Amino acid sequence: MKKKVRIFAINPGSTSTKTALFEEENKLFEISVSHDAETLSKSVPDQLPDRVTFIQEAVKKAGYSLEGITAFAGRGGGGVSCESGVYGVNELMLRNARTGLSAMHPASLGSQIANAFTRLYGGSAFVVNPVNVDELDLVSRITGLKDIYRTSHLHALNQKEIGLRYAASKGRKYQEMNLIIAHIGGGITITAHRHGKMVDTSDGIKGDGPMAPTRAGSIPAAPLIELCFSGRFSKEELLNRFTRDGGWMDHLGTSDAREVMCKIDTGDEYAKLVYEATIYQVAKNIGACAAVLCGEVEAILLTGGIARDEYLVEELKKRISFIAPVVVYPGEFELEALASGALRVLRGEEQAKEYTGIPVWDPNTLTGYQGYRH
Repeated sequence: MKKKVRIFAINPGSTSTKTALFEEENKLFEISVSHDAETLSKSVPDQLPDRVTFIQEAVKKAGYSLEGITAFAGRGGGGVSCESGVYGVNELMLRNARTGLSAMHPASLGSQIANAFTRLYGGSAFVVNPVNVDELDLVSRITGLKDIYRTSHLHALNQKEIGLRYAASKGRKYQEMNLIIAHIGGGITITAHRHGKMVDTSDGIKGDGPMAPTRAGSIPAAPLIELCFSGRFSKEELLNRFTRDGGWMDHLGTSDAREVMCKIDTGDEYAKLVYEATIYQVAKNIGACAAVLCGEVEAILLTGGIARDEYLVEELKKRISFIAPVVVYPGEFELEALASGALRVLRGEEQAKEYTGIPVWDPNTLTGYQGYRH
């Protein structure tokens, strides 16, 4: 009897590493490994040995072993912008991840942990739709300042998986469809998917789109510039305020949706206003994506942890259901996405790509990537 493929999925986050073991499509177990303050006080690259050890201990405690794993699939990051897909881990990818070439994000540990495990246990190492995936149309990159361009920072891994799942439910291919996918969680990104490409999106890191639990989102430029030169904040303090302490944290002192709901339930009118504003901004960005797709939208898909809130879903439907049917995939499917990407490659259904370190577009020539499309 042919031995079944086993895949170990690795999704490093800011305070934990989510992992799961799959046998073919079946999840055998899932573990979220929380990391102690000592580990988290270290730089992201220096956290690697601790995270590897903690994962090994958690797997052993669960009664499993990493011996004989066919492939380790990690969430990737830290490299240059790249096409979507499954990538074999190579030395250049690891080097870029260690140095945080594009950004020092915990996701960059995904490729490094997968590589560490292959060295210990054998098997193959992959990353699937890393955080630096960029498929934007060139026209969507242009801003009102010639030396500032829009780039892609979104929940590519979960969004692609949701797109694939919805298409499969309709007996169709994701590459044939026009979809708007909104990931509504600790970060919020709203993306226009045209025939399998994420051609425009809000930016979950650089400050473009709805406010989120810890992120400020789009801010009027002139008041922001005045704030920058007010002398009240250092550059690092302002960056943290926008990307770690903005949004709900700035308004309400919490990034926990459950706490926000409690505030609203006990009559906190300001908490209700901030939550309503978040819903409003998500809906407005979905409407913008509909314009990007010329109104040809087959479905709007809502996903992420906060999409579990029935009130949010119903309020969004009031504003956006005239565009297309709204389908909800609450929570996230990132571990499943990692495993299914690696499985497609192992089955020969998809070819693994090589990370070259060459970005998918060149802002100096404006001819890289795909050129202008309409």
